Amino acid sequence: MSSWNMEKRRPLQYCRHFLADNGTFHVERCMSVMQSGTQMIKLKSGTKGLVRLFYLDEHRTCIRWRPSRKSEKAKIIIDSIYKVTEGRQSEIFHRHVDGNFDPSCCFTIYHGNHMESLDLITSNPEEARTWITGLKYLMAGISDEDSLAKRQRTHDQWVKQTFEEADKNGDGLLNIEEIYQLMHKLNVNLPRRKVRQMFQEADTDENQGTLTFEEFSVFYKMMSLRRDLYLLLLSYSDKKDHLTVDELAQFLKVEQKMTNVTTEQCLDIIQKFEVSEENKEQNVLGIEGFTSFMRSPAGDIFNPLHCEIYQDMDQPLSNYYIASSHNTYLTGDQLLSQSKVDMYAWVLQDGCRCIEVDCWDGPDGEPVVHHGYTLTSKIPFKDVVEAINKHAFVKNEFPVILSIENHCNIQQQRKIAQYLKEIFGDKLDLSSIPLGEAKQLPSPQNLKGKILVKGKKLPYDLAEDADEGEVSDEDSADEIEEECKLSHCFSNGTTEHQVESFIRKKLESLLKESQIRDKEDPDSFTVRALLKATHEGLNVNLKQVDKAVLTNIISWVKLLWNCE
Repeated sequence: MSSWNMEKRRPLQYCRHFLADNGTFHVERCMSVMQSGTQMIKLKSGTKGLVRLFYLDEHRTCIRWRPSRKSEKAKIIIDSIYKVTEGRQSEIFHRHVDGNFDPSCCFTIYHGNHMESLDLITSNPEEARTWITGLKYLMAGISDEDSLAKRQRTHDQWVKQTFEEADKNGDGLLNIEEIYQLMHKLNVNLPRRKVRQMFQEADTDENQGTLTFEEFSVFYKMMSLRRDLYLLLLSYSDKKDHLTVDELAQFLKVEQKMTNVTTEQCLDIIQKFEVSEENKEQNVLGIEGFTSFMRSPAGDIFNPLHCEIYQDMDQPLSNYYIASSHNTYLTGDQLLSQSKVDMYAWVLQDGCRCIEVDCWDGPDGEPVVHHGYTLTSKIPFKDVVEAINKHAFVKNEFPVILSIENHCNIQQQRKIAQYLKEIFGDKLDLSSIPLGEAKQLPSPQNLKGKILVKGKKLPYDLAEDADEGEVSDEDSADEIEEECKLSHCFSNGTTEHQVESFIRKKLESLLKESQIRDKEDPDSFTVRALLKATHEGLNVNLKQVDKAVLTNIISWVKLLWNCE
């Protein structure tokens, strides 16, 4: 999934309100406290928590903590923070029900592409309030930036981080060997002679043979010069290293096919994108400014008017491509990762309109959501529905489709129906369309603010007191169920030949899929090699098969199927 920025306007409103009531002085006090560092308990699942010193770095771009085995990687970049919540609201806090934590001392930072949570406990409410206020202020400042300023800031941060990581001995200087290693790490395929030449050109101070950060920045600009753009600039500037206002206008008209280009527009481009103050004074655009302009949204081929909805939204629902999420609840792989309710909030606000809910029988008559027959964790179905209800239409009014994969008994299916009705209320669309009459489906416009349920219905002739009823769509879980049934096949008289035939068929299918995937991703070879070895091993194992060997083979097939 793309890591698009979400819920940024809300912190911005908070920031303006905060500044109005408290003033810049109080904000700076919060920043000063955060940079000095605060000892907090870092709460983790299954442990009592770790005491760490958390602090805001000098550039106010990331939160760090120590001690940590991760060293330099022990940080959270402010840009990656999705939201900050007060109190004991997160899943980790809910697991520590026995913890005697004052809610006013607790807060959670959600960050990263998978909305990971950092759950913290301060020693007093004032410290928690300071950090929450400071973080929301920093998030608000980031969201208020224009796209060009944000791109530049992100670029500068990356260059600084790259320099620090390449500086192995931490002396603030890079020698030529460290530069060679960095070029290899960045996959920059330049001849060493060329790299050394640029190194020498950038090395202008008295300390010859090493680059300071400022010199490295010059070196990086040389290295990252886009030859295609440089040649383009030369062709419109009569072989000069800059474009005048008239030359820029000519480029926009001829190359970019822009109409009604004015002198004022060209001057505005120069003032906005040119990095050299001298060039700005002379009203010319150098190669750095030209590159920045061409790589900005202003040079994007995408029609900016299409950032808003411009399509006809009055067609039947079946006429549209729908942004969908598979195994929505998982934070990682399909075999061992955590299931989190927060993932539903994340994907809904990230643009998904069709989300998956895998329902299974849970303890105490309460259905749960998880990936069946795996080691993924389980979350209550009710919590999932409440999260969907809260976040479904925060960023998007168009309908949300729940793709229900139902593996529950009749009693828990009734519980599912009860929660859907009680929690969604009028948002739940219970209208029915006859099978095969897709042209009669309502339009997205007519279904705004509605939640639809996609899934099979129980048969009408099912008895009221029935205990079971299969309503799930076919998927990998159903196939795994068949494999589980197969593991007990000897008691039903199934022959070894039939078992071997089934396993071979499954492995051949997996091999074919993995070969296709390898063409798309050349680095993904582990599963294919394992499958191939397993396939070849059948010729040996099945000649001397017994029940124990067969059970092991079936277990491997199930495991590999889930990995795929």
